[in-house]
Amino acid sequence: MNRFLFWQRWLFTFSLVVVIFGMGMALLNRTPLFAFFDSQVNPAFWEANPLPPGANGFIGWIYGVLGATMAGWGVVLVFIAGVPFRSRERWAWNAIVLGLSLWYLTDTAISLYFGVVFNAIFNTVIFVLAVLPLLFTRREFQKKKSVLDT
Repeated sequence: MNRFLFWQRWLFTFSLVVVIFGMGMALLNRTPLFAFFDSQVNPAFWEANPLPPGANGFIGWIYGVLGATMAGWGVVLVFIAGVPFRSRERWAWNAIVLGLSLWYLTDTAISLYFGVVFNAIFNTVIFVLAVLPLLFTRREFQKKKSVLDT
């Protein structure tokens, strides 16, 4: 397998994992599967244990919305990684880089502002896993003009 195809498949697989994780977060966030996330995030907002009335419902809703957003973002990445990225269309590389950068910088800054260091660390791991194929394929996208470059 050539180097480009390896990294394209990495990005495609990463994107599928984002979809699966997002759907898991949306649908299973109040189960023991996500208890670790709760234990890392909740103390930044609620010192009480058990949680105050209404907090559990809010947490279920916010994780549901976040998970659905992640799953949708992942589906877009699956399609971009699967077709235009694989075809080395420059716009696809640019869209992924810009989208990931905007997400990472904004989400991580907000997480740090609110003292949710765990999420900032989690974001960094996800960002690195997503950016690796972009770094290793950059030259491939400099060779070919994109439809949007006209």
